[in-house]
Amino acid sequence: MLNSLAAGRRSALRAVACQAVVGVLVSLAFLVQGPQSAASAGIAGGSLALASAFAAMLALGGIVNARAAFARLLLGMLVKWCVLTATFVVALGIWRLPPLPMLVGLVVGMLVYSLAINWLGPFRIAAGHAEETKD
Repeated sequence: MLNSLAAGRRSALRAVACQAVVGVLVSLAFLVQGPQSAASAGIAGGSLALASAFAAMLALGGIVNARAAFARLLLGMLVKWCVLTATFVVALGIWRLPPLPMLVGLVVGMLVYSLAINWLGPFRIAAGHAEETKD
C-alpha cells in the first residue's frame, strides 16, 4: 500500500494547520483597515480551518468499503459547507461584518489548503521522509 489512512489523516491535519496559520496572517493584514475587517477575515479563516478539520475527520474516520468511503467524503464536504454557510450568515447578517475581508479569508484559506494537501506530502516523501507511508 502506498499510503495509509493515518498518513492521509496527518496530511489533512497538516493542511488544516497551514490554513489556520494563513487565516491569522490574513486577519493581521486586514488589521490595517480596522478591527472589524480583521475580525471578519479571522472569522472566515478560523471557520474554514475548523470546517476542514471536521470534514477530514469525518472522511478519514476509519477503514470502510469504497461506497462508504465515498459517502463519508461527500458528507464531510456537506458538513464543511454547512459550517461555512452558517458562519457567513451569522457574521454578515447578525454581526454586520464587512464582506470583502471575509471573502479574501475564505479564498486564501481554500488556496492554501489545496496547495498544502497537494504539495506538502509529495515534497516530504521525495525528501526522504518515508514515515508517511509506514502506518
